[in-house]
Amino acid sequence: GAEESTLLSYFSKHQIQALKPKITFSTIRDLQCPVLDSNELEGKPEESCSTEELFEWLGAVWNQVSLDNKSSSFLSTYCCPQPNTVVEKAFLCTITGFIIPEKIIQLLEQLCCYFSEPKLAYWLTLTVHGFADSPVSWRESEHGFHKGGENLYNFVIFRNLDYWLQMAVGSYDDCPP
Repeated sequence: GAEESTLLSYFSKHQIQALKPKITFSTIRDLQCPVLDSNELEGKPEESCSTEELFEWLGAVWNQVSLDNKSSSFLSTYCCPQPNTVVEKAFLCTITGFIIPEKIIQLLEQLCCYFSEPKLAYWLTLTVHGFADSPVSWRESEHGFHKGGENLYNFVIFRNLDYWLQMAVGSYDDCPP
């Protein structure tokens, strides 16, 4: 109503405009993926990988680090944790911008619906990064940006709809509730 029009006129006077989130899609072919078991957070040797190994692997995939551990690579000798399997196609969707929590919940619900029909995938993941220079990290807690500004959480959703929730905060932040 009236408040909305006042707010819009304020923003237009100060040349402030709403920006739409940027969405990018990519397909990664022949990707080595860790084998996971939803009941084994610590992983089991020769059976499944741990949550920490998955989290590290995800970081390598997001940053397009080569996973082949070639000795000639000056950038990285990282390789996918064992056990792993090669996935013919993996899809990566990145949404950059300010996204309200309700939209994240909606996206998470849609991802859970992915498994309503038989699929080949055993798991999928949704990672939400906060802004490194955000004034708030978790709830009303001040964000302690000193070195890294870490502020993220990651859902790993399994075919049976079990899930893992991983959270990361910077060394100067309180742990999430």
